[in-house]
Amino acid sequence: MESLETQIAEWRAYVAGAPGVSGHDVAELEDHLRDQIAELSAAGLAADEAFLVAVKRLGDLDSLSREFAREHSGRLWKQLILSDDEERARESGGWVEAVVFAAAAAVAIQIARLAADVPDEEPNWFFRNLGLFVLPFLAGYFAFRRELDVRSWALTAAPFALGALAINLYPWETDSNTEILAGAHLPVVLWFVMAFPYMGGTLRSHERRMDFVRFTGEWFIYYVLIALGGGVLIGLMAAILEPAGADVERIIEWVLPSGAAGAVVVAAWLVESKQRVVENMAPVLGMIFTPLFAVMLAAAAVTYAATGLGDAFDRDLVSVFDALLVVVLALVLYGMSAREPSASPNWMDRIQLVAVVSALVLDVMVLGTMIARIGDLGFTPNRTAALGLNLVLLVNLAGAAWLSVRFLTGRSALHRLERWQTSYLPAFALWAAAVVAVLPLVFTFD
Repeated sequence: MESLETQIAEWRAYVAGAPGVSGHDVAELEDHLRDQIAELSAAGLAADEAFLVAVKRLGDLDSLSREFAREHSGRLWKQLILSDDEERARESGGWVEAVVFAAAAAVAIQIARLAADVPDEEPNWFFRNLGLFVLPFLAGYFAFRRELDVRSWALTAAPFALGALAINLYPWETDSNTEILAGAHLPVVLWFVMAFPYMGGTLRSHERRMDFVRFTGEWFIYYVLIALGGGVLIGLMAAILEPAGADVERIIEWVLPSGAAGAVVVAAWLVESKQRVVENMAPVLGMIFTPLFAVMLAAAAVTYAATGLGDAFDRDLVSVFDALLVVVLALVLYGMSAREPSASPNWMDRIQLVAVVSALVLDVMVLGTMIARIGDLGFTPNRTAALGLNLVLLVNLAGAAWLSVRFLTGRSALHRLERWQTSYLPAFALWAAAVVAVLPLVFTFD
């Protein structure tokens, strides 16, 4: 009964948060919902089953309940279908596959490292192919775990093959800026490609896209923890083996790349198996870091706007601010992924709005400086890539700020803001793909 009341309260908060809905409307709808639940329970359905079917029935009469059912049906059905034993099996399984794919990634990175040491090899060959040595194995791990069919496996592999052809067949010039940009953006493109097998061979579900956002944040946390632990382990190993005359540098040359590559898959397995543990970390991390970033961004926006420093952005400072804007956007997205779409506004949403608006102001100043510089000095690969990223960020931040204001003023629900973010994610992937495939052609591989 406690679980049922929690679900009804979540439904009630969702319906009450819609524009133009009065308390009387909510009470009347709730009476209908409870009558349906009582009728279904009397017919022998469990409480969770009765709630789900009642919401579905009510959705035939009421658009708000229909929207609620659409947003929550996947999560509710999972709770109904999976027994406790099955849920535990799902959480604990997959470690054998993870070990196999992690070992394959470790072997691939070592083969690539040895090939890069060949004297006649191109100097940037290893760097521009780095994502191709590891991420295909992570995509394969998810494709195997999700039991994708042959067609979905082929669709997963095709972008990796196209990326490998483009990055290696283009006639790069010596010290090519477009080559460095392509090598830096290719892992971003491949990470978005990996969303396809992670989401089970579909890309249209907004809820699954938000799951992928949550996975990305949790994967990053686990990878950092593994890296910190691995660094301590390597340091202690070096301290122990060096007095014995072992070639510590040689050992590290083999251990470090293999560990870094294998940890990509291991971190993903940890996210899958410890889902509930890390989900609890998302709101905590958001509560700690979002206010700090909001204060820093607001102070920077006021300082640069008031002192006129916005006209003095150089390339290094633009890169720093771009990285900061991406981090802030990632932090906001990760915090949002841990919330229910029916959640009501709270103080953290106001702080996030401050962070988003401050980031938007800084982005406008950066764009103004970049456009002025391009007008004076012309386009270069670096300026074009930075300009495109800032334009993509500008649209995203503007939309997020507008929908956040509507959410805080009660004119829109949180899931509208989530839909905007999940719908906009492909724009980042498309821009990164353009930097890899199109920008070198425009600037003739310079």
